[in-house]
Amino acid sequence: MRTDRLRSAGPYAQDTLVIRMASVPDPARSAEIRDYFQLDTLYAADAPTWDKALAVTRFVATNIPHNNQRIQPEKRNAIALWEYTKTVEPAFNCRLHSIMLYEMLSAIGLEARYITCLPMDPNDPDCHVVNHVWLPELGKWAMLDSDMGYYATDEDGKPLSLAEIRERYIADEPVYYHPGLTDERSARIGEHHGYMAKNVYWFSCWETLHYDQEPYDGTDRGRYINLVPVGFEPFNVGYNEVITSDAAQFWAAPASAQQ
Repeated sequence: MRTDRLRSAGPYAQDTLVIRMASVPDPARSAEIRDYFQLDTLYAADAPTWDKALAVTRFVATNIPHNNQRIQPEKRNAIALWEYTKTVEPAFNCRLHSIMLYEMLSAIGLEARYITCLPMDPNDPDCHVVNHVWLPELGKWAMLDSDMGYYATDEDGKPLSLAEIRERYIADEPVYYHPGLTDERSARIGEHHGYMAKNVYWFSCWETLHYDQEPYDGTDRGRYINLVPVGFEPFNVGYNEVITSDAAQFWAAPASAQQ
């Protein structure tokens, strides 16, 4: 049923709207985060990008369980979220996981994003937020999920992006989820297939990402981009959000890879 909905969705199409997805570096904050978490101890200096990303993701997944927090953190940056788990609640939801992981991946110099994955049904309140990391060695994005403790590959072990996961569900091609990011927990693989198939109908992400991106405090954060199939009307769209069906722009390689 969930893959049938994907297969019946409209196509993506080039759009007149120009978007430029980007992450803005901050060297001072990056150094602060690296030092606080001692991130350079998690991997070898000459390790491939994917190995570095997996190591940092595994650190987050192993130390912070999934739960829907009862008390919302006042600050949502990597250091504040870590300290929140030590003083307020020991676990939090997928969005906070993804914000934290985004900042930590960015701090070690990786191109990263956090992306909300949404269902077709407006009566389904359950979406999911995961991370994308750019792998220059492969020239592609790869999905990482510290909240559920998963990453995805094809049959040859090549990491998959969210776009590729969606395309494979539509084409009835296999997606292999690897629960190898935590020693103590993992979702059941069969359930995870259905969960992700439901939640890759459309996507949303900040056009420009910074440290301390959230929560909204009145500061101009720029646009929030929604990628939808042609003909689909997204729900719960805010005033600073735009809608596009241009997947090529939404999933474009980072500017550093286009130089």
